[in-house]
Amino acid sequence: MEKIPLFLIMALSVGHCSSASLDSYNITGSVDEGGQCLCTVILPDNTFPMHRMESLEISSYNLSISIQREITKIESYQSTLAVYLKRLYNLTLRVEKVETGDVSYTELDFTLLKLEIKEMESLTLQLSVSLNGSNTIVESLLMEIRNISIMVSQLESYDKNNVLAVRREIVLLQKRLQDCQKNQTIIPTLPPVIHGTCDHGGLVNVTKPFVMQLNWRGFNYKYGGWGRDSFVNTSNKNLLWVAALNTDARMMQVVRFHPAYDDLLLYKNPTDKTLSRNYDYSNCGQGSGMILYNNCLYYNCYNSRYMCRMNLDTNAVQRMILPDAVYNNRFSYAAVTYQDMDFAADEEGLWVLYSTEESAGNIVIGKLNVTSFAIERAWATTQYKPGVTNAFMICGVMYATRPVNTRREEIFYMYDTNTRREGRLSIMVDKMMETIQSLQYNSNDHKLYMYNDGYLVTYDVTFLPSSE
Repeated sequence: MEKIPLFLIMALSVGHCSSASLDSYNITGSVDEGGQCLCTVILPDNTFPMHRMESLEISSYNLSISIQREITKIESYQSTLAVYLKRLYNLTLRVEKVETGDVSYTELDFTLLKLEIKEMESLTLQLSVSLNGSNTIVESLLMEIRNISIMVSQLESYDKNNVLAVRREIVLLQKRLQDCQKNQTIIPTLPPVIHGTCDHGGLVNVTKPFVMQLNWRGFNYKYGGWGRDSFVNTSNKNLLWVAALNTDARMMQVVRFHPAYDDLLLYKNPTDKTLSRNYDYSNCGQGSGMILYNNCLYYNCYNSRYMCRMNLDTNAVQRMILPDAVYNNRFSYAAVTYQDMDFAADEEGLWVLYSTEESAGNIVIGKLNVTSFAIERAWATTQYKPGVTNAFMICGVMYATRPVNTRREEIFYMYDTNTRREGRLSIMVDKMMETIQSLQYNSNDHKLYMYNDGYLVTYDVTFLPSSE
């Protein structure tokens, strides 16, 4: 209630001042020396609230000062933030260079980096607190700073794990290799061996594998064989064949031919030969021991002791028994099923590698007469056939392989039919997959053709000079 003095002159009795009580006003009074009655009137609070207006003006003034102070702080943070954004960008570039190997780890001062990152993180946290709430830009910046902090810590841990030491060792090894290459004795190039001849001292090395492609039937067809016509100076040197067995790893039902190397790579212009006729599988093949020789495909007839020969021009199939030979997976190669008969060819002709009960599973080398389609001579070895993974012939010498591990084979055994002498050697052969299903030598290009878990692979072979 606001008090307003009001002097009222009223007609009163001498020496007496009465107080009046109204419905709307509450009035108290007193009499002064002159006999006048002085009254104070207290009005009700139904007039304009001046005291509230004054309080509002004061609050508004204080708030404007506070807002101006916060705006000044934000402008200052924005200016500083722009500087640190640029520093963060430069820091990111430096870390990326270290990750990609453009600079050495020693060129990066991890301590300085961590200090810079810590400073930026502290500033960003202060800015977040001063804004007193969520801000997408600030939160994103803080996340980037923390990510780059983790990245630098990881790089530093790599350095603690002797990355620098390993790199120094690599540099030293590279220098030693360069010095060795500079100081090595130049070996004269050996004259090439003429294809189809045996003017050399025997097999001495095999190159790294060259993977042609996966067989045309797909990854599930892991068993089979492939190659070119192995007859010396054949007229079909460009013809390639691929025989992928059925998924039972036993039956050869279809053989595919390509007229050229490019056609094989692109799966173009194929010609398929189907060996079965109206559910008659007697002319189908068994196992991965097939070979193409002088335009005829030789293979073990399905479910029998017979050899089959199919003429590619007429599709006629000729059958001939292989005397005393075991069959139906009795003595197959290690890890390969139903390869009881393995046909091979070299500079001296056509061969078949097999076993008999009389040989107790040891390999028997049979020389085939292609005219009579019969064994004209045989050699019994002391090498157990299931103890090797595969074998091939070069100039009348049989070479056998065995596994070293899942990625390497060793040519470890040889038998020379010319001298009836056998021996041991060690030539390492890298392989792409674990199991060798077929391995054949072709005298027309001095290559080995391997069917390796469905992949078609070739190797070049190297021979010793004939004088050694």
